[in-house]
Amino acid sequence: MSNINSNNIEESKKSLNFIEAMVEKDLTEGKNDGRVQTRFPPEPNGYLHIGHAKAICLDFGIAERYNGICNLRFDDTNPVKEDMEYIDSIMEDIQWLGYKWHNVYYASDYFQQLWDFAVQLIKEGKAYIDEQSSELIAQQKGTPTQPGINSPYRDRPVEENLALFNKMNSGEAEEGSMVLRAKIDMSHPNMHFRDPIIYRIIKTPHHRTGDKWKAYPMYDFAHGQSDFFEGVTHSLCTLEFVVHRPLYDLFIDWLKEGKDLEDHRPRQTEFNKLNLSYTLMSKRNLLILVQEGLVNNWDDPRMPTICGFRRRGYSPESIHKFINKIGYTTYDALNEIELLESAAREDLNTRATRVAAVLNPLKLTITNYPEGKVEEMEAINNPEDSTAGTHTIEFSRDLWIERDDFLEDAPKKYFRMTPGQEVRLKNAYIVKCTGCRKDENGEVVEVFAEYDPNTKSGMPESNRKVKGTLHWVSCGHCLKAEVRLYDRLWKVENPRDEMAKIRESKNCSALEAMKEIINPDSLTTLTNCYVEKYLAEAKPFDYLQFQRIGYFNVDKDSTPEKLIFNRTVSLKDTWSKVKGKEH
Repeated sequence: MSNINSNNIEESKKSLNFIEAMVEKDLTEGKNDGRVQTRFPPEPNGYLHIGHAKAICLDFGIAERYNGICNLRFDDTNPVKEDMEYIDSIMEDIQWLGYKWHNVYYASDYFQQLWDFAVQLIKEGKAYIDEQSSELIAQQKGTPTQPGINSPYRDRPVEENLALFNKMNSGEAEEGSMVLRAKIDMSHPNMHFRDPIIYRIIKTPHHRTGDKWKAYPMYDFAHGQSDFFEGVTHSLCTLEFVVHRPLYDLFIDWLKEGKDLEDHRPRQTEFNKLNLSYTLMSKRNLLILVQEGLVNNWDDPRMPTICGFRRRGYSPESIHKFINKIGYTTYDALNEIELLESAAREDLNTRATRVAAVLNPLKLTITNYPEGKVEEMEAINNPEDSTAGTHTIEFSRDLWIERDDFLEDAPKKYFRMTPGQEVRLKNAYIVKCTGCRKDENGEVVEVFAEYDPNTKSGMPESNRKVKGTLHWVSCGHCLKAEVRLYDRLWKVENPRDEMAKIRESKNCSALEAMKEIINPDSLTTLTNCYVEKYLAEAKPFDYLQFQRIGYFNVDKDSTPEKLIFNRTVSLKDTWSKVKGKEH
């Protein structure tokens, strides 16, 4: 083997995250017959958020990298909160991120197998029906430093347990009247081993099985067995499941006991969750935001949902780029949202079409330009992509420029438009400001300038140096548009912890706490904007750069009659400067 190949292999090994290194070791040792099989197991009780994107990239990415398969499995064990709407949205999000599942499974596919397993445990004296209240059961669990107390029903006869278990599913027993618990060890140092509940009664019809089941398995009981039934080799979850892993393994041991099953058990491995500053990602809290109208549905561009990022203008590649930057570790950390925005800028810079848009218009009249004359100027679509081509933008006597680009009394280092100073109009001419007109309130309503006809972009004299370049659109050749400027939804860096503090100090609801820290300026809607005519053909989700302003995309509600654009991110990270001043 050459040194070059040796070095490449070593470099590849250095770049592996700890899960990839584990998978490669398993393959080298011939575990699982050389198979790699993962799964992404969301509960269909809400829309996926950016944290789920990290898990998706890992589950599907590992399978892709090692020629394995990744299945999509819906953990539909709680019919109260689940809906087909969520299933459809989850599938759409995974596909948008660029992945394809090998199979679609549901935990409900295994309800009969799980029921049979539970019956087996009852017969073996490893499970019993407890008729105490949930509050009493919780009290008897003890604490991490104090052992729990055995339930008075712990040693009830097998036949009685079986009869009551059937009663749980027949509809005779009411919700909350009884549960099935695994009989393990009420003094175990791991609280999850203290006779965990494995079945409870829910009388809400299931979206797939209807009224067939009234007794539903708990997550800890269904998850590992579902992995085993499917042949999962690597069960990847976030760090809060570290303490659940021994129970995961125990249930699989019980399932296999006394059976001639190959020892191809799934191995649970945990990685760090994605925590993002200025972001709240609990599905429960996101649901409150939607239900209380604090945002405009799950795909509101201020939401951390995958569909919210998509609508805001993030590309799948920018999400991947961000996740690659933060990586996978075994410790939790708070990631700066600026890193996500930086990843978006990097990616959108390579794919966004450059266009002119004026968000706060001020009229500019080129007084020495012939009235009625219109020139077509060539505009490069993307200077980072030589294959992106060009489009034309019309130039005329009457233009719109940004109001912020003119100052009548400008400071010394102001390089935009001010009387007596030259600037370049992008893709067009150098002009010199000659004055302005004000209304009766003293507000500037029109700016005047003269152009130099020898300075058209591409002409020899166009190289004359001026320090300012402004964007513009022609008044007679532009389109009216609505532009939505999005900012952080929360005023505080860690809204989850801040909410907890508020709720504890004021004894208030989650909604009341949210209202204290939500950013009232998270959305600014500008209705008097102008964009170049070229955008008449723009389609929803097209990636754009409004020159000198930021990255934008076409909103899904945009129509030819009413163009709507969403700001994805600004051109530069201005937030960190603001934050620095605050501190």
